[in-house]
Amino acid sequence: MTEGQTLQAIALLVLDSVLWLACIAATVYFENILVKLVFGIIAGFVTGRIFILGHDACHQSFTPHRNLNKVLGRIAFLPSLTPYSLWDIGHNVVHHGQTNLKGFDFVWAPLAKDEYDALPAWRKALERHYRSGWGPITYYLVEIWWNKMFFPNKKYKPADRSIFLKDNLLVSAFALIWLGALISSAIVTEQSVILSLLCGFVLPYLFWNGMIGFVVYVHHTHPSVAWYDNKAEWLRAQPFVSTTVHLTFKFYWGALMHHIMEHTAHHVDMSVPLYNLKAAQNRLETLLPERIIVQPFSWQWYFDTAKTCKLYDFKEKAWLDFNGNKTANSVRVLLSPSSNGETR
Repeated sequence: MTEGQTLQAIALLVLDSVLWLACIAATVYFENILVKLVFGIIAGFVTGRIFILGHDACHQSFTPHRNLNKVLGRIAFLPSLTPYSLWDIGHNVVHHGQTNLKGFDFVWAPLAKDEYDALPAWRKALERHYRSGWGPITYYLVEIWWNKMFFPNKKYKPADRSIFLKDNLLVSAFALIWLGALISSAIVTEQSVILSLLCGFVLPYLFWNGMIGFVVYVHHTHPSVAWYDNKAEWLRAQPFVSTTVHLTFKFYWGALMHHIMEHTAHHVDMSVPLYNLKAAQNRLETLLPERIIVQPFSWQWYFDTAKTCKLYDFKEKAWLDFNGNKTANSVRVLLSPSSNGETR
């Protein structure tokens, strides 16, 4: 069984890596600009798929072998230019250890009204952009990757460890090889270097940032999801169940994203490998039918959520707009079957 899991994990990584390389190569091989753009977008999506494999490896759930997971995780994180060790600290220790606890979990943490009012005008404008529904690309690129992952300064670096620098140098070397290959290929094929870089590097990377920014937003932002600024209150709320959304999709989008949207089960037990998450989520929803937030996805729901969830009143447990008006009480309710989503 151990050998089977290891082979399955390696096969998944090889498959997605080949898909990624093929898509990047296609942005150079085909001369039609529209075709280049399409393959650049697909490459960005496949970057997300590969990252999810690395995410499992970082949780030590990808294979039963700890050291192999570290190697495979670092490989899987290369297309997204993610330093493995810094992601490990920020995601495994901080986010999973203190999900939706203000002051600890920094991912899409909402501001209180007084915090927002104290911001300078430019920072208020940026916060409005982040929370507009159109902000996941900018949010993840700036607030997560640039500030906390890519050679973070003393303000954001969790500690001084040599492994942080080594992992940043690793992803930087990969980026230089990636860029160099695109430039060389464009010159050899007598194509525009700028167009090759835009379609083969910039577009996939921006799409990936939008994809991950969107995913981490919808996992823990919902009108019925509460945030906390008091650890004792947070512990009483059993936050690993109540602060996580199971977003469901039509067709095969959930499977295409390696079942990362079966996210409640992942937060309850990080050791569950991605190919077992669907069964684990079904079991959890059977055992805790009134505790799990299950939300069918639609773009209307997403933008309604973005409109509702701007600021947060930590005392009243309510979402606010930027003027401080209450937009939703983040409490557990049973919704009628005719609702867009259901809390179970």
